[in-house]
Amino acid sequence: MRYELALAGGCYLIAALVVLFMVWRDPASRIVAGGPADPDQAAWWMRYAASEIAHWRNPELITAGMNAPAGVSVMWNPSLLAPGIALSLVTLLAGPQVSLTVMLTAGFAGSATALFWVLRRWSCAQVPAALGGLAYGFSPALTQSAVGHYDLQFAVLPPLITHALLRLPRDPVRCGAWLGVLAALQLLAAEELLFYTGIAVLVILAVLAAGWPPLRKPRQLLETSREPLTSVASGALVAAGVFTLIAGFALWTQFFGPLAQHGSAYTIDFYKNDLYSFVQPSALQLVHSAPGGAFARFSGDPAEYLGYLGWPMLLILAWAAVALWRVLPIRLMAVAFVVLEVFSLGGMLLAGGHVHGWIKLPWYWLQELPLASSAITDRFSIIADGCAAALLAFALDAAWREARRREALDLRSQRGPRLARIAIGLTGVIAILPMLPAPLPTAPLQGVPAGWARTLADLNLPYGARVLTLPAPSATFTAPLRWEADTGVPTAMVGGYFIGPVGGQAYVGGPGLPAAVRYLNWMWLNSGPGIEVPPGLATSVKAVPPAQVKAWIMRSGLSAVVAVAGPGSPLAYYLDGLLGARSAQAGAVIGWRVHPA
Repeated sequence: MRYELALAGGCYLIAALVVLFMVWRDPASRIVAGGPADPDQAAWWMRYAASEIAHWRNPELITAGMNAPAGVSVMWNPSLLAPGIALSLVTLLAGPQVSLTVMLTAGFAGSATALFWVLRRWSCAQVPAALGGLAYGFSPALTQSAVGHYDLQFAVLPPLITHALLRLPRDPVRCGAWLGVLAALQLLAAEELLFYTGIAVLVILAVLAAGWPPLRKPRQLLETSREPLTSVASGALVAAGVFTLIAGFALWTQFFGPLAQHGSAYTIDFYKNDLYSFVQPSALQLVHSAPGGAFARFSGDPAEYLGYLGWPMLLILAWAAVALWRVLPIRLMAVAFVVLEVFSLGGMLLAGGHVHGWIKLPWYWLQELPLASSAITDRFSIIADGCAAALLAFALDAAWREARRREALDLRSQRGPRLARIAIGLTGVIAILPMLPAPLPTAPLQGVPAGWARTLADLNLPYGARVLTLPAPSATFTAPLRWEADTGVPTAMVGGYFIGPVGGQAYVGGPGLPAAVRYLNWMWLNSGPGIEVPPGLATSVKAVPPAQVKAWIMRSGLSAVVAVAGPGSPLAYYLDGLLGARSAQAGAVIGWRVHPA
């Protein structure tokens, strides 16, 4: 088992390197094409964790490193806390984008290997298990998530969490402790995936309960002891205790600490799967048609087009669910897959780019509930793809074993059963091939302005000193986050791309930039620094008197103002009059220390 796991993991790693070949050509300065905002945000969070570790500090759950002075909640944002800590040395030595590229690679190869290991532990034959791991680790949902959603693409833990839970009756203490550790790590890596995995587990447990007790067979999925319910209960208590010990304070801070919030930062029922997306691929798939179809009409980001599986996979899954319904693992995975995919369609049916409001789906009656209201439903497809991969593997395994049984019985002719096994393998390949990704296209990152690191070094600010950068970052302009991520300075900045509360309700960007900062951003925009500004940055704002701008700067506890502006620009002269003589200047970057009155 150990050697075949190493072999499978090595093959999956090679496949991941092929898919990410163009990214690995320059891992520090290239991303998967699709927009820089999410990668810039992820790089900032990786730098945050690494900087805290480098200063011998645990990353804080409420940090003013972004959106100073109010700060942001780590748990309400895709902070990549656990991966950031684990890869902190890589970030410090090679930069945050290299860490994210490593994480992408581990997301593909690690997710495939994790499901392969689980399937083998569930007595699935080698070839079906290998195909199942391939179908999950390189599924369309994970491929599309590679466009900036690093936390979701790293889906290594959900199969392990499910396996540990189903093993509770066998070994309550050890499996319970392992389940608690895995759940806590998933919470600190991508809380959303833990929620979607929890829904899948609840469905699986409901199916088990409906057919309780499970059939006692040598290859049963759920191994029972003499008192299964007692074992499950005791294992669950152990898991809850370990989970609380590791992640309890993080959850308390999220829901009861500063910056607690509720609801979704996005319009409810906006990000969801189009019904046609299940059979219409995006351009990232190895097999795809000309641009068009559901992907062209999809109103969300490319990273949210997660539903595709393809006709071959869907037809084989349907056949397996009907023909092999009596096989317990297939029954579990089939029901979980259908429920998750129905949830991924949201509250009202979206088909062909049009919302059919008169068709209410099950999620419609759940989407206003606590926690459920924060869910982005198309992301159920990530776990649904895992269920589909496992269902395919179990179906191929059942056919594979039947072919071997017939081969053993038919001593006169070995040709028929062998051809049957070849046909089974080809069936799996035909199902998976349309789902596999082509080598992913890349885009270059914008470089750091000349003089950025030198100017901030000359200002000689203490760690954690608050700095207003001009331009100030926002959800629509994230370049300053990338500059900070690549250089490590400043360590606390005004603005950012984050989710924050307004009256308790979650919003992207929280209350937004203060009026004084929006006005300074507008002045920077009209100072001609030569930086390409994306749509969304305000091109006209209400003027703010200089006295009010200075009062806001003093009131916010800033230590410095740093502007990417020419030395003779209107913005530079404006800040000279506001803050006095320039404290540092290098290249196209000027810095002013702030001296409180």
